[in-house]
Amino acid sequence: MKISIVTATWNCAGTIVDCLDSVAAQTYLDREHIVIDGASIDGTLAILETRRSQLATLLSEPDGGIYHALNKGIQHAHGDVVGFLHADDVYASTDVLSRVVDAFKDPTVGAVYGDLQYVRKEDLSQVVRHWRSTPFKRSRLAWGWMPPHPTLYVRREWYEQIGGFDSRYKIAADYFSVLKLFSRPGFNAAYLPRVLVKMRTGGASNRSLPNIVRKSWEDLDALRRSGVGGVGALVWKNASKLGQFIT
Repeated sequence: MKISIVTATWNCAGTIVDCLDSVAAQTYLDREHIVIDGASIDGTLAILETRRSQLATLLSEPDGGIYHALNKGIQHAHGDVVGFLHADDVYASTDVLSRVVDAFKDPTVGAVYGDLQYVRKEDLSQVVRHWRSTPFKRSRLAWGWMPPHPTLYVRREWYEQIGGFDSRYKIAADYFSVLKLFSRPGFNAAYLPRVLVKMRTGGASNRSLPNIVRKSWEDLDALRRSGVGGVGALVWKNASKLGQFIT
């Protein structure tokens, strides 16, 4: 089973090396790393060029934002399974992809996900927030449940069925894609109860108050468009995050 790992980059020279090293250290070798760069101007592309040999695809051009870039990555993917490792993120251990592949040995499994740790930018060992997920039940979607998207791996044909990410969303396209995928009849997901990814704090969704407000509006729109829920689900979704700060 080949795994496609898609990374979208834009002016991330300070963190991209950690991301690249993390992929290179994975013990599972049947993989491809696809990097879609949004025409960075801070030296990111120069760093990527020095690591060109470990990349299956390196594309740098102006784009319409992160979800547009991720869609391009999916289009370039040749793997059976697609996952995303953002430029600020690293795998929690060297055997993450091996464990993901083991879970996909069940042919009924359409997606695999695990737990996520938010860590300090300057010190990846300092955990700020621990997102411990739970096994998937479709009924939980109406209560605001979603898997940690940075840990999510999906069979490529499922992304083809839903048409990738809806780039009309600037922050919540990943949530909308999860709602569309996980609410489909016959969709089955496997949960790995272990930390798969460490994610630096300061992402787009919580970078500022306007972004937090926009994300809430986009989440609500995603819930309504998918037919999963409304305001109640949004309230439960946000409330469920409070426990993640207690370590």
